[in-house]
Amino acid sequence: MSWLNGLKEHIKSLNSSYTMNVVRNGFIREDEQRSYERKQDGLENRGAKIVKSIVDGRVISSQKIDGLRQVDYIVHYQQLIKQKSKFYMEEKQEERRAIFSAEELIDDYCRLNEKLLLNNEVLSTQERHGLEGEYRYAYSRLEAVRYAERWWDDYNPNYKKFENNCTNFVSQCIHAGGTPMTGHPKRNKGWWYRNKNWSFSWAVAHSLRWHLSGSKAGLRAKEVSKPEELLKGDVICYDFSGDGRWQHTTIVVAKDENNMPLVNAQTTNSRMRYWAYEDSTAWTPNIKYKFFHIISE
Repeated sequence: MSWLNGLKEHIKSLNSSYTMNVVRNGFIREDEQRSYERKQDGLENRGAKIVKSIVDGRVISSQKIDGLRQVDYIVHYQQLIKQKSKFYMEEKQEERRAIFSAEELIDDYCRLNEKLLLNNEVLSTQERHGLEGEYRYAYSRLEAVRYAERWWDDYNPNYKKFENNCTNFVSQCIHAGGTPMTGHPKRNKGWWYRNKNWSFSWAVAHSLRWHLSGSKAGLRAKEVSKPEELLKGDVICYDFSGDGRWQHTTIVVAKDENNMPLVNAQTTNSRMRYWAYEDSTAWTPNIKYKFFHIISE
């Protein structure tokens, strides 16, 4: 399987995109190249740098189609970042597809490009107010972060896995922190998941953003103006194109040396990623953020 040796060499070359900012083998797509360049610029602006990068991969499937070999594989990036006197490990997983003609690699691209979030996220007419009632609870940020660290690169079988799984993942983390569900069985009310059914706010980024802005019971949040005001277990919502459609959600799991959030997320599974997402192919200069501090009753 000479194509497998070629894939191994190609996976090794992925490191150069981050450590040396080199276009790899001519196969990097323009939006991916720009995202690598923004990441390097962002690290420099924060006084940080990648001191060690490890890239590994595993084949999911391989099949021949019209004389070409299509190989789907997962790449796992581990990047040790130094910022002033502090070190932390940022991780990310990508599902990629390589195309071979005999032994020659002729194309390679990310299957779940984050740019697709702009088009694939379902919008809803989610109500902007919670349900009436009293729910007393203490939100455990420790448990929410512990869940985010346990499941960022895996999927809890107790929940449905969505193609765009970011908001479902964050909702699971918040619930693991002890936040009660409200609104069942009305999908456009409250925030809940039960018996393989769920509210829009549980799984849709746009709906969760508006739920956090207006909920009066159960899951509640206070909007803050700056990312440095967030704590572990808080939530960031993203409108990549700045047009009012909220497409992504992350959870804060740590702070960097400048007191800025590092986040975990899914869809493109990421751990300890810098909150601004400038290294995402979905990023645009018009991006908007909402910062939500989860509050207890």
